[in-house]
Amino acid sequence: MEKGFPKDFLWGGAIAAHQAEGGFREGGKGLSVADIEQYVENPTRFTYNQLNDVPYERILAAEQDDDLKKYPKRRGCQFYYHYKDDIAMFKEMGFKVFRFSIAWTRIFPTGEEEEPNEAGLAFYDDMINELVKAGIQPLVTINHYDFPLALAKKYNGFADPIVIDLFLKYCRVLFERFGDRVKYWLTFNEIDSIIRHPLKSAGIIQETLTEDKKYSILYQALHHQLVASALATKLLHELVPDAWMGCMGTKHTNYPYTCDPNDFLNVLEMDRECYLAIDVQARGEYPYWFFPKLAREGIEIRVTEEEKKILKENTVDFVSFSYYNSFVTSTRDDVELVPGNLHVGGKNPYLKSGDWGWQIDPLGLRISLMQLYERYQKPLFVAENGMGAMDHVEEDGSVHDPYRIDYLRAHIAEMKKAVEEGIPVFGYTMWGCIDIVSSATCEMKKRYGFIYVDQDDYGNGTLKRTPKDSFYWYKKVIASNGEDLA
Repeated sequence: MEKGFPKDFLWGGAIAAHQAEGGFREGGKGLSVADIEQYVENPTRFTYNQLNDVPYERILAAEQDDDLKKYPKRRGCQFYYHYKDDIAMFKEMGFKVFRFSIAWTRIFPTGEEEEPNEAGLAFYDDMINELVKAGIQPLVTINHYDFPLALAKKYNGFADPIVIDLFLKYCRVLFERFGDRVKYWLTFNEIDSIIRHPLKSAGIIQETLTEDKKYSILYQALHHQLVASALATKLLHELVPDAWMGCMGTKHTNYPYTCDPNDFLNVLEMDRECYLAIDVQARGEYPYWFFPKLAREGIEIRVTEEEKKILKENTVDFVSFSYYNSFVTSTRDDVELVPGNLHVGGKNPYLKSGDWGWQIDPLGLRISLMQLYERYQKPLFVAENGMGAMDHVEEDGSVHDPYRIDYLRAHIAEMKKAVEEGIPVFGYTMWGCIDIVSSATCEMKKRYGFIYVDQDDYGNGTLKRTPKDSFYWYKKVIASNGEDLA
């Protein structure tokens, strides 16, 4: 086995359109569900658990309100206007790949137009050309938490199967327009997250989720997303035969809190939910336990034989995932809860935590890679990994972030061990490679990037881009292909 990372390993970074771009009305863009997410001042650790509770009345009010301070995802870090300079900085770091998402509502403002919006297509055309010119491969997420608001209101998002066809029309436009330059695609970001935040993930309105129908609606919508993903994979393989389609899941790695067998059983049950969507996308069928679970719990969804055939015949080419932290789980009620990636779980007494309470577990990344490859036997891509922290700008304008370097060094070292064990990991995109608006609470002060953006939570600042110490460290890591982590 070759030592270290493969010579063609894809090092890079990742952002999402709704957290970075801004320009929410530019070029004919329509409103998405992200455009109505409000800034949360002084959030508690668990504030984001309530972010899905957006009453219909508040949605209607947000549509009439152009306030950029109240709705920070409408401005992001202004990547829409600065992308050429930002890509130049990614090139300086040596990026081999850049993961970004396309805003559905830049292409189809309401999701139902007969023809795509040329201004939106031209923006991404130019951006992709800039990446290619810089020697950076684009990795495109087709839908990343910015479902068209008009489709949420009219159809209750993916709860209605008509949205499958609208999504495929959108996909066809992307594949035909960009397929000559984009060879790596992902359908839905963290597709499993629909159960945790349905509006963000699938455009499902809070008031429809009555207690008796909640999970029937959510699992039906998830099924529609999975069918849409399979049909998009089929379409990509037809239109761009040399392209790869991947799935993207949230990797919530769980450990039993004690050696009580019930704690271990709890881990297995949580893992089932974690892997459910990837099981369907990578294996082509629902796991054995899924339909008996629905029957026991009185959950009803419609799955046709034709849809089962579509899922079976159109599995993804690779599996990607986000990994930030791990949790412990227990049947006991005295385990302290801590936050993680839009989720909560038990606190592990053996781990340290970052500024926002997320626990730091580098070994968990290697464990995650082992679990995923042993389960799916497909190439793996680490699509998100990073650390949100409170950065400080020195008097001379520099930003020293040794904590971020320590976090990334430890995680990359564990990823390298997984590669040397024979796991085919072919890429790594650090999350939020330039400071962007937080997904959970719309904060700007929760910073992930190698590049500091001079903007506060309310949009004040010069937007000046400044490399942090981690910028130069990651440049060295890429230049050495992961050998020099010092």
